[in-house]
Amino acid sequence: MSETLLSTTPTMFEAQPFSPRCQAIWRRGDHLLIGVSPGNSYFGPQRISELVSWSTEFFAAVDIVYADLHVEVQYQAFDRPPEQARRRAAKEIKATARRIRRGVEESGRPGVGVHPLSSFADDPVYQRLHRSVLDALRTDPVLREAAEGMARSFLTARLGEGLPPTEEQLAAGLRYIAAELPFFLDTPALLRVPSSVSCYHVQLPLTPVLFGRDAGLRAAAGQGYAVVRQAAVAGVPPHAAAARPAARPAA
Repeated sequence: MSETLLSTTPTMFEAQPFSPRCQAIWRRGDHLLIGVSPGNSYFGPQRISELVSWSTEFFAAVDIVYADLHVEVQYQAFDRPPEQARRRAAKEIKATARRIRRGVEESGRPGVGVHPLSSFADDPVYQRLHRSVLDALRTDPVLREAAEGMARSFLTARLGEGLPPTEEQLAAGLRYIAAELPFFLDTPALLRVPSSVSCYHVQLPLTPVLFGRDAGLRAAAGQGYAVVRQAAVAGVPPHAAAARPAARPAA
């Protein structure tokens, strides 16, 4: 279910909606959400600029949300003193915000929203969705297993091969993931858009749970998910013109 979408921008991206329903939401072209994590070198200013330029040709609205909640807790879990953890987290978050704003500015595309995750903390919709995530982590073994797998994968990259995370480190990772999950459940309700696709550059362990089952905690009807990454198209030079006119996908 992968398709390379060509546009008038030099860089092309490959989109892989997770399911036929996600594909249908993608083709509506209402809204794309780009999630960015602090310290993730994948999202440099140039890639953000290219992704914004590309996505605004296919979606009526684009927003970027970057994580700034529970970042210091992760550093504390790695035995950093609380004050040092706070400083390190603040530095990473500020650097992430700068990269995003620079990339959006360089794209030259107006109207792209940039939001820290903390700006939704007092939103009743976010609070409701976050509570549902916390409840599911306690009562839904399938979701819990997938979330722990996602946390372990992230933590292993920091710890090194063969070093399992401690219970404290795993708990910190789960808190971080839980804070982000409302935007995988119901971005339309959070950002008041008709439908939305949340995208990331890799498939996540939680994707089949939230978008591929009929029971338990799962995404709202208007919420989709897609892997979006830079495309390698055989026979198409990097700066080739578009193969078709730029337009939003048909409904």
